[in-house]
Amino acid sequence: MRRILSLALTTAAVAVTALPATASSATTAAAPSTLQWGPCPEGAPAPRLECATLGVPLNYRDPDGRQIEVAVSRLASEKPSKRRGVLLTNPGGPGGSGLTYPAVLAASGLPQEVLDSYDIIGFDPRGVGRSTPVTCDLTEEQQWRGNFPPYAHTAADVTREAGYARKIAEQCVSSRTAWMLPHTTTANTARDMDRLRTALGEPKLSYLGASYGSYLGAVYTTLFPRRGDRIVLDSSMGPGGYDVTAMRLLARGMEDRFPDFAAFAAKHHGYGLGTTPEQVTAKFYELVERLDAKPVQDVDGTAFRGYTFGQLYADGSMPALAEFWQAADTGGELPLPQLTEGTENLLASRFAVVCGDSRWPETVREYQRNAAVDRLKYPMLGGSTASINPCAFWPRERIEPPVRIAGHGPSNVLMVQNERDPGTPLAGARELRRAFGRRAAMVTIDQGGHGVYPYGGNTCANDAATTFLTTGERPERDLACAAEETG
Repeated sequence: MRRILSLALTTAAVAVTALPATASSATTAAAPSTLQWGPCPEGAPAPRLECATLGVPLNYRDPDGRQIEVAVSRLASEKPSKRRGVLLTNPGGPGGSGLTYPAVLAASGLPQEVLDSYDIIGFDPRGVGRSTPVTCDLTEEQQWRGNFPPYAHTAADVTREAGYARKIAEQCVSSRTAWMLPHTTTANTARDMDRLRTALGEPKLSYLGASYGSYLGAVYTTLFPRRGDRIVLDSSMGPGGYDVTAMRLLARGMEDRFPDFAAFAAKHHGYGLGTTPEQVTAKFYELVERLDAKPVQDVDGTAFRGYTFGQLYADGSMPALAEFWQAADTGGELPLPQLTEGTENLLASRFAVVCGDSRWPETVREYQRNAAVDRLKYPMLGGSTASINPCAFWPRERIEPPVRIAGHGPSNVLMVQNERDPGTPLAGARELRRAFGRRAAMVTIDQGGHGVYPYGGNTCANDAATTFLTTGERPERDLACAAEETG
């Protein structure tokens, strides 16, 4: 089995509001919740977390037609006198479960004043996990391959991968859940969020979403600009969401972030990877070439690139990454990831959203051109992220065009963004900031990694987000936060 270690990557307009709207602008008083709260499903235990199920239309053009289920969770405020509403959350994806995310946030340092101010709401988006799930009937070997194309060194590599990509697309559109695919989109998930707001009895909802969750929040506040209260977008995608541009931008993200690891490995030169950042960078290409020629434990050059990229998401992963490199260099035992019960659904739901949200290039030749450009421009990863994937063969029929993010609506969006983010690079976040115009302010932090609030530990950025969520006060203009020493 060829274990492509890309599972880390499966962890990223007013015009479309022609679909029926659900309610007018919110009133000031909340109605009673219609959700029946109870214990969470087995496998999702967390202190004080309650769960419920919400029925939503499969197709919002036919709201009284077939219904699907969305699994919802709540971490209720324990201070009723301080509670001001609900904070809906999403940890990213697409394909990621968010049911236990409120408990994760609480355990990861979400400030007490935020926990007091809101009921923290989590959910599995449509197609995911405990909600009505989708499948592509992926085999174990296909699951190991993930959604990350092998590195294309030549045009022939792209041609060879096209057959595999077509097979995955065909499996998805012929699976037993193919009826869900046209409706498993970010726009419909945003509509589910507004149905959830109504079911919670809330006139408005606040939102905290990270990574792909930033795009989901951007779509929600575009479709329902008057129903959002305080919107925090952490580690933002560009205004096109997880489209072909975003996929290719991952290669730039690796180039932005890699110098942080090179400096770490050089400083801790006991790993034997080099005593200068330049030597560590040279070691990367040496190992890639060696593993392509002779894989170790089924880890080839593409697997090595993918694993390195995924471990760049957090500073805390750098020692483990250095140990992985050391083992690859010296012939030691490589720690390989394991498939889980949810891997197939994660990948299938990711394909559904990524391929269904926007149009992708349809010819092998265009992917060949893209890969040729990006492997020169961003050699660490460009030959993979620009290569062909199942979206090239996805059905072209669309229920609606992508949502166009624009600056229509209240100024109630706060973006928080690391300068050297591998997964959602700063370049894409800046494009989203421009699309929002006066609606948004952006806090940029001089640090690397994926995810800012509340994980990043930068006091300047965390205070800005906490203040906005609890008081509504937002920086008057875009803010740059300096690097802070970490323990």
